[in-house]
Amino acid sequence: MVKNMTMKQYNKELFAFIEKSTCAFTGIKEIKEMLLKNNFIELEENQDWNLKVNHKYFITRNDSSLIAFTTGTKESFNITCTHIDTPALLIKPKNVIYEKNYLKVNVMPYGGLLNYGWLDEPLSIAGRIIYKKNNTFYKEIIDYQKPLLCIPSVAIHQNENANTDLNLNNQIDMIPILSLQEQKDPIKNLIKKELNLKNEEICDYDLFLYACNKPTFFGLNEEMILSPRIDDLTCTFSAIKSFINAKAKNNINIFCTFNSEEIGSLTKEGADSSFLMDTLKRICADLELNISKIVSNSIILSADNTHATHPNHPNNSDINNEAFLNEGIVISRDDTSTTDSITSSLFKEICKKAKVPYQEYVTKNDLSSGSTLSGINLRHVSIDSIDLGLGQLAMHGAREIIGAKDSYYLYLAFKKFYEIQIHKEKDRIQLY
Repeated sequence: MVKNMTMKQYNKELFAFIEKSTCAFTGIKEIKEMLLKNNFIELEENQDWNLKVNHKYFITRNDSSLIAFTTGTKESFNITCTHIDTPALLIKPKNVIYEKNYLKVNVMPYGGLLNYGWLDEPLSIAGRIIYKKNNTFYKEIIDYQKPLLCIPSVAIHQNENANTDLNLNNQIDMIPILSLQEQKDPIKNLIKKELNLKNEEICDYDLFLYACNKPTFFGLNEEMILSPRIDDLTCTFSAIKSFINAKAKNNINIFCTFNSEEIGSLTKEGADSSFLMDTLKRICADLELNISKIVSNSIILSADNTHATHPNHPNNSDINNEAFLNEGIVISRDDTSTTDSITSSLFKEICKKAKVPYQEYVTKNDLSSGSTLSGINLRHVSIDSIDLGLGQLAMHGAREIIGAKDSYYLYLAFKKFYEIQIHKEKDRIQLY
């Protein structure tokens, strides 16, 4: 267990986590390795569990969502919730395009990409492969971790509207080049070479293109971070690191990270599935707890990033409910958030105990705020919840920006949350 983790140590590990978590599949693989190193026991949904008090467990669904938990005697759940997927480009089944001496890969957007932010960036490939050998199906998680593709922009000399009206077409302008040599099936050839497959049949795959730039500090005092996949890996790392490092007493602490948030969460492993509720039911059944009672005593901290005030477009933010870099954790108070005065008051007190700053954010009235992870979860399980996150710039670009302090602040607040107990009565709530 890491004791008194410094911000420098934290950001070093955050950078390593971002580099390895290049899609939902590789992100879950990395989190699994973290949990196994800390003596968590992996469970299977199609097996009996036989849980014991004061033990540590985790479970995955579809290789791309994960729920971990510790078992205590306190009859409540302390839950954090994030998402592990990020905007990317998904390789289509039939993907070979060869024309004008360029070998291109046919892709489609996964999530709402900031298209121009993906031009001229080095891209690599990661995801899941399904292959068959001797009438048995196998799966592998792969990540090439090197530049393989690029989406070239059109020179200003050939596009007179490049600086005034850059209207990018997803089927024309967002197709990357892979080679200058023609190949029949380059993606399957890459897979076979990477996995050393010979006679095995490649059945299918879920493969994503991701920006393979490394995270870096920038600014006069290195006070900002420029990195791929800031949304939502910075919150996810804060949550899993605090979950592992927390010195919990008798809490039933739960960490959730879901796939599919960028495409609406409506998958069997997404937040809009039964995954969380299925897990809570099984915990309560094994520990002989009343699920209705324990859920009513519980709280979810749902963490996903939001928009910091833009240096060149401050008019995109509310006049006095805006978020700033390095000014602390952002509490969302949009009408579509699950935050209310009770959960907001509790979280502010947690921040005070953790000695970290916080700020409150509301989307400008003439812009859309969208749904939240906890709001989606509440369709399946009714738990007091709050929406929070970090302020960031360039959301959904190939590289995004946050303050170098903010993810560490969130780690400290989450750690304090996992270490306290919340006691609810009819007219009052106590933290101890």
